[in-house]
This record gives sequence, C-alpha cells and structure tokens, in this order.
Amino acid sequence: MSSSTPPSAAASVREPGRPRGFGAGLRRWSVRLIVGVVVAGAVLVGGTAFRVWQVARIDDYTKADAIVVLGAAQYSGTPSSVFEARLDQAYELFELGVASKVITVGGKQEGDLYTEAASGKNYLQSRGVPADHILAVETGSDTLRSIEAVATAMAARDMSSAVLVSDPWHSLRTRTMARDAGLDAWTAPTRTGPAVYTRESQAHGIARETGALLWYQLTHFSADFSYTAGQ
Repeated sequence: MSSSTPPSAAASVREPGRPRGFGAGLRRWSVRLIVGVVVAGAVLVGGTAFRVWQVARIDDYTKADAIVVLGAAQYSGTPSSVFEARLDQAYELFELGVASKVITVGGKQEGDLYTEAASGKNYLQSRGVPADHILAVETGSDTLRSIEAVATAMAARDMSSAVLVSDPWHSLRTRTMARDAGLDAWTAPTRTGPAVYTRESQAHGIARETGALLWYQLTHFSADFSYTAGQ
C-alpha cells in the first residue's frame, strides 16, 4: 500500500521558497519597475548620444540668409582656439557664397573689454569679410540666450534661415534651439580645434551635449558645461 503526502506538504514540495502575500508581490513589481526605468533611461541617453554623434557628422552648405557663429571664449579681443576654429569655418562658408551675411553672437564676462560677438566680428574683418556683411549680436551668456538673441535680430531684418556654425557635438542642440525659436536652421560645424583634436575631447563633447540636450528638452532651460579641452 503506497503512502500519501498531506496536501499542505505537497504544496510545500511543489513550490519551495515561493514568496507569499501582498508585500512579496509589491517587492517583485518594485524591482521590475526599477529595472524598467533603468533600461528606458539607458535607451533614452544612448539614443540621444547617437543623435548628437549623427548630426555632428552633417555638413549642410545649403544657401541661407545668414551664417550664424556661436560664440566662445575670447581674451582681450583675441578669439580662443575654440572660437577661432568656428570663425574660420564661417569665413569658408562666406567665401563659398553660402550666405552674404555673417552673424557673430555672444556677450562678455565681467571684466572683459570685448564681447564675444565683437571679437568675432573683428577677426572676420581681419580675414577680409567686409564690415557691412557682419552683424554682431552682442548679447547672450549661453547657447539658448544667444540663439534667442539671434532669432530676434534676424526677424527684425526679415531673415529666417540660418546655417549654424559651432563645434560638431554642439550642432544638434543649437539646431534644436534655433528651430524652437522659429528659425529655419541647419548646421555646418567646424572640423578643427580642440573639440575634435582627440578621442578624449570628442567623447567629452558627446557626453556633455547629450546631458545638455536632455536637460533642454526636459526643461527648455539652457545647460552649458565648460570645456575640458584646452582653448
């Protein structure tokens, strides 16, 4: 005659260690939620970083109303190496006939004698761009304020399209902000300067711009981070 196992014991054998009750179920769902949030966050950050890299590779030389050069550091009127690389690219675009007007933009830090915009205008004039073909918009302490100032200045002059010149990794954020400000904008970034010299500076630029773009898309506030590459 075969022996029988009590039902409660059989359930225990079939399902050893199985969590029971509301608390255990809540813990399981909490873990799943956390894992889901982490995965979604990783996909969002990774996807944004890929777009930053992808747009950085675009050189669009379509004719526009203006070539807009985003400002960077300057020292007593002398552009930093980062800013100089952007200005040289704007000069090449002007020479190619992409636009007949170059707009430099950027204010000044406390104690500076020159604005970024004025420093950029002087540099372009020294390279042979006529003064009446350069508009210096001498306001803007970060990318968003600079873009908004440019959009206002262009609207006042019945201009609406712009090719944006900055570092490659900065392209997607500047383009996004410019389009949000009502401009028809595309990018033709510099391919020289500290932002592209090394793998380290490239990786830093992509990481910086990924964070800054996500912050802007979330809040519509600017988030400009300092360069670690030498200027």
